[in-house]
Amino acid sequence: MQVSHPADNSPVNANWWRGAAIYQIYPRSFQDQNGDGIGDLVGITSRLEYVADLGVDAIWLSPVFTSPMKDFGYDVANYRDIDPLFGTLEDFDRLVEKAHALGLKVIIDQVISHSSDRHPWFAESRISRTNEKADWYVWADPKPDGTPPNNWLSIFGGSAWHWDGRRMQYYLHNFLSSQPDLNFHNPAVQDAVLSEMRFWLERGVDGFRLDTVNFYFHSIGLEDNPPIRPEEFNTSTAPAVNPYNLQDHRYDKSQPENVAFLKRVRALLDEYPGSTSVGEIGDAQHQLEIMAEYTSGNGMLHMCYTFDFLGGEYSARHFAQAIDAIAEAAPDGWICLAFSNHDVVRHISRWAPHGYEDVMGRQAATLLLTMRGSVCLYQGEELGLTEAELAFEDLADPYGLEFWPEFKGRDGCRTPMVWQAHTHQGGFSSANRTWLPVPAQHLGYAVDQQENVANSMLAFYRAMLRYRKGHTALITGDIEIVSGTPEAVLAFTRRSEEETLFCAYNMSAEPVEYEIPGGLALTEAGAPGSDTPLEDGRLSFGPFGSYIGVVNQGIE
Repeated sequence: MQVSHPADNSPVNANWWRGAAIYQIYPRSFQDQNGDGIGDLVGITSRLEYVADLGVDAIWLSPVFTSPMKDFGYDVANYRDIDPLFGTLEDFDRLVEKAHALGLKVIIDQVISHSSDRHPWFAESRISRTNEKADWYVWADPKPDGTPPNNWLSIFGGSAWHWDGRRMQYYLHNFLSSQPDLNFHNPAVQDAVLSEMRFWLERGVDGFRLDTVNFYFHSIGLEDNPPIRPEEFNTSTAPAVNPYNLQDHRYDKSQPENVAFLKRVRALLDEYPGSTSVGEIGDAQHQLEIMAEYTSGNGMLHMCYTFDFLGGEYSARHFAQAIDAIAEAAPDGWICLAFSNHDVVRHISRWAPHGYEDVMGRQAATLLLTMRGSVCLYQGEELGLTEAELAFEDLADPYGLEFWPEFKGRDGCRTPMVWQAHTHQGGFSSANRTWLPVPAQHLGYAVDQQENVANSMLAFYRAMLRYRKGHTALITGDIEIVSGTPEAVLAFTRRSEEETLFCAYNMSAEPVEYEIPGGLALTEAGAPGSDTPLEDGRLSFGPFGSYIGVVNQGIE
């Protein structure tokens, strides 16, 4: 049964993003309307009622701009047009109009740290060292022996420098060699990208997800990055097999000049009341400090996300430490939380022991929706989808092709959405072959297998999203870790002026007994994810059990 969603004609709530739930759509894989095997904007528009019925506040669209698709849209050749694979500007306008009619905000990706090498700006820049856009990208002379200017590495493998015979210089690329880095030290580049962003704000978008937001500036001195100290080695932003992890990225990103530019971004957004920004921070060693710097106060980004929960362990210790570290490093900042997205292994496959995928998946949803911050849900997460297993010959991701088989790339989380279990290609497309295969193991999780099923994962997500919206403590309240729990138990309170909630999670597959702190009087809060009985001040958790209660009096 479809629910009616009247248009939202209420006054602009400038803080709607704080505590919001945002649904990430990967356009290539959501819904194919024209039968070419690749998702498109008309297809997304046809499925927006489904997204609105989930109870989320906004959608985030991964890039749909004109692109040669070497990195599937994260290599932009025209910031002001839609790639024909996805449709037209008119299709985009209709999508925004329908989303707004359903009460959904629309956030789009902005990939401005680099462009495609097919972008006219780069085509002009590489012609000579004296043309008007000669300094719009990061160019540098070779060392006397012809080798690159320094030791900087690309995340996608190899040197971050690519030789160009026309200028007899190297250009910088933090990702593929076909993704040259823009030179943000040039004020004209800053003006140009802000102008491209204004174009979409004028078309009615409600904000931007800023790809690799700490990569905009490099050190002008082009100093070598030092090696990482062994105790600081971290694989949260690149797979363990990638030598990128062996450097301390002191000079190729996260430069202090970025702060002034982000203030310009915020000033632009402030011209459009109710618009918002979420920055992606990729820095394994300094992400929390950067998040604090980029989101504190009212003149910077609205929120950022880190890779704390897009990797790492699913353990009480890891989560408690991360929550405390965020609170300590960025007390005035705001985080956007996510367990899955288009770049990482789906979290159920990453974290759930075999046989516990369903119960752990429900706990993860409850945990995510009770933590402090805004929330991003990735398409299919609400169905309980696991990472797809693909054959090498089916891979499309250049990252996976480079580091196979130790790292299989990002295609396993990007496979098409499954709508109908017994329909051709899961209801995603009428094509004989889709850009990535529709995984047979996903068909049993299709939307039509979970719709109107009371205990389905889809029903559970809808119920938890409704519950979250009904509690101010979960939207904007403070969070405080409760100490003294058993090793497997994470416990915290969420506190607003109206209420205090006590949330406790057994993050293991073993039953656990937990005696709640003395002086804490609790009443069952009626949360869909709260499945653990409280008797005589003791919680008896089953595997991956959860409890949410209303605090009637404080901890002494």
